[in-house]
Amino acid sequence: MPAVPKPTDITLHKKSRTLEVAFDSGERFVMPCEYLRVHSPSAEVQGHGPGERVLVAGKRDVDISAIEPVGNYAVLLRFSDGHATGIFSWETLYDLGINQETNWQSYLDALEKNQLSREPKSPYGHPVPMRGPKPR
Repeated sequence: MPAVPKPTDITLHKKSRTLEVAFDSGERFVMPCEYLRVHSPSAEVQGHGPGERVLVAGKRDVDISAIEPVGNYAVLLRFSDGHATGIFSWETLYDLGINQETNWQSYLDALEKNQLSREPKSPYGHPVPMRGPKPR
């Protein structure tokens, strides 16, 4: 089994709400905070067993507020919505980077199928009205 590449650089881009991760394999991935939040490896998102994954909606505006190292194998990402239980191992970050396009499309398809939105909810629990034309 080939060794998982190790990160050589992790940069949070606040303005674009992205996390850039470079690996010793030469690959570099730029992943939106929203993507990382909805694919968190936490039990809150992944569930506690097969088939228990939770579809997380309404996270379009989420940011990463802190990145904390966990030993030599991972980082804890603290998100602006209070989520801070997902430990992103190097293997998880690499997998999310390599599979970003497929994962993202599957996520968008699941939202549509379940009539959910990427838009955050108001403090009253109602979806915030979309502005502008409906996305395609």
